Amino acid sequence: MITAIAGAITFIFTALLTIAGVGAAFILIPVFIALGIDVHIAMATALLLNSIAMIFASYRFIKNKLVMWKVAIPILIVATALSPVGAYVSVGLNRELLLWLFVGFLLFAAGMMLFYKPKQKEEESSKSRQIVSGVSVGAFAGFLGGLLGVGGGNFIVPVLVWLGYNPKKASATTSFIVIFSSFSGFLGHATVGNISAQLLGFTAVGSALGAIVGAWLMTEKLKREQVKLIIGIVLLGIAAKMIYNLLT
Repeated sequence: MITAIAGAITFIFTALLTIAGVGAAFILIPVFIALGIDVHIAMATALLLNSIAMIFASYRFIKNKLVMWKVAIPILIVATALSPVGAYVSVGLNRELLLWLFVGFLLFAAGMMLFYKPKQKEEESSKSRQIVSGVSVGAFAGFLGGLLGVGGGNFIVPVLVWLGYNPKKASATTSFIVIFSSFSGFLGHATVGNISAQLLGFTAVGSALGAIVGAWLMTEKLKREQVKLIIGIVLLGIAAKMIYNLLT
C-alpha cells in the first residue's frame, strides 16, 4: 500500500517538475521518509528516479531539438569537475548561513522568472557564445552545488533564462544534465542504503509516466512564458521548503 502511494505521488511531482527541468528528488525524499521509508533507501531511490525520469523526458526533448548540446556538454563537464571543489571549500563554513544565502538566490531567481523578460538569444547563430555560456554556468552551478550540497539544476535553469535562452530549451538542457548528476549522487547513496525492489518498481513506473506527461505538456501544450511561470513557481516552492527546514 505504501509503495503504491509512493508511486502515485512520484507521478504527480515528476510530471510538474519535468516541465521546469528540475528533478523531483528534493520533494520525494522527505515524502518517502514521511511514509516510513528508511532515509538512505529514500535518498538513493529518489536520486535514481531523477535519472529515470530525465531519460524519458530527454528522449522527447532531443526529438524536438530542445537540448542545446553546445551548452549542455560544457556545463556537464565543468560542473562535474568543480562540484568536489565546492564540497571541499564548504568544510568549516557555516552551513546554515550558506543555505540562507541559497534561499535568497532562489527567491531572486523566482522573481526573475515571474517578472523579468530578457531579450531572447538566437541560439543557433551564436555557437561560440553557447560554449562560453556552458562553461560559465557549469562553473557557477557545479561549485555552488557542491558548496551547498544541493542539485546544480536549481541554478542552471534560472541562469540560462537570465542569459536570454528560451525557457523551454533551458529546461530541456538542464533535464539532460540532471540524468548524470542524479545518477552520480545515487551511486554515492547506494553504498550506504539498500534499494527496495518493490518501492523502486512502483515509483519507477510513476517516474517514467510522470516524465512522459510532463515532457509532452512542455513541448506540445505550453508556451515559453507558461514554462517560465512554472519554473518560477517551482523555485518558490523549493525556497519555501528550505525555509521550513531551516526554521524547524
